[in-house]
Amino acid sequence: MPDMVKLALIGCGDVAQRDYLPEMHRLAGRAEIVAVCGRTPERARDVAARYGIPAWYDDLSQMLGESECDAVVNLTPIQTHTETTLAALAASKHVYSEKPVATTLADARRIRDEAERRGLTLVCAPSVLLFPQVRFAWDLVKSGRIGTVHAAVGRGYGGVPPWAGYPSDPSPFFARGGGPLADMGVYPLHAITGILGPAQRVSAFAAQARESFVIADGPLVGKRVLIEVADNWHLMLDFGDGRLASVTANNIARDSNAPQMELFGLEGTVSVNLLDVSAPVDTLLPEEDWTRHELPHERAAGPDHLLGVEHLVDCLTTGARPIPSIDRAIHVIEIMEAAARSAATGQAVALTTTWAHPL
Repeated sequence: MPDMVKLALIGCGDVAQRDYLPEMHRLAGRAEIVAVCGRTPERARDVAARYGIPAWYDDLSQMLGESECDAVVNLTPIQTHTETTLAALAASKHVYSEKPVATTLADARRIRDEAERRGLTLVCAPSVLLFPQVRFAWDLVKSGRIGTVHAAVGRGYGGVPPWAGYPSDPSPFFARGGGPLADMGVYPLHAITGILGPAQRVSAFAAQARESFVIADGPLVGKRVLIEVADNWHLMLDFGDGRLASVTANNIARDSNAPQMELFGLEGTVSVNLLDVSAPVDTLLPEEDWTRHELPHERAAGPDHLLGVEHLVDCLTTGARPIPSIDRAIHVIEIMEAAARSAATGQAVALTTTWAHPL
């Protein structure tokens, strides 16, 4: 792999323009975006012009055939992650995929097998395991500072739609394959399983509070968006050895003051924000009062998704194995599928996927 990794970005909507492209300057000298592909030529052309990207496309196959990129950054809607990633792998491109990497366990395994067959690297969002707060929490757990962790709580709240100021079509977030568990629940699921290891079984409840909403502003003002999936999820995870975690994900809460992850050890507690790398970590350690820890971070605020792209670049240049790996993503997708079965049947569902733990 050359020292300068050539990236092609697929999907140039809200997340690309809010979270990824404005931070790409941090990879200067190590990676460059050589092409961007969007659903409409107008948007792709505009993004390429604003961010100095030399080539733009509105056809994925054409971009993969012409751009000479080394890796693809897949920022397409949830429902198209699988086909986009498989197309990139078929073109012998390494891939960073936004979350979740696929909407079904079968598709996630297809992606893993295709990457392995071709010797290609996959990095799978969310990249929370690279966030400084999660690394800090993992160090506390690993060192035994908070004692054995027997309980954890995770929260993934996407806000009540319509979302004021959202510039793109939010429909994919509420269509089949989407929903708050796939969109927001993945943050605490990846963080908690990343620290505690693979879960062994899951029990869940799911409900749907609303059937639709109307977009209140922006270019699609007045459009009615159907909510096709449950918008309120409660999961209970059993990790064995007396270790339990509860995870909630919804689009029925405006917001919360609670952290997105709390780990409860026999000797202490750590509270972590999973959506803002500028947020401090709060700890209750032995012989200490509650203490707030400010951690260094590169992005000014918000979730630092670029850490996942940077990690892909590092893996390609050093040969390191990905931390936000396809095997971790497969386990989280299995949890979500099993949660849906549990919610439908009222029964706990055993989990079978795993990976080499610890973090």
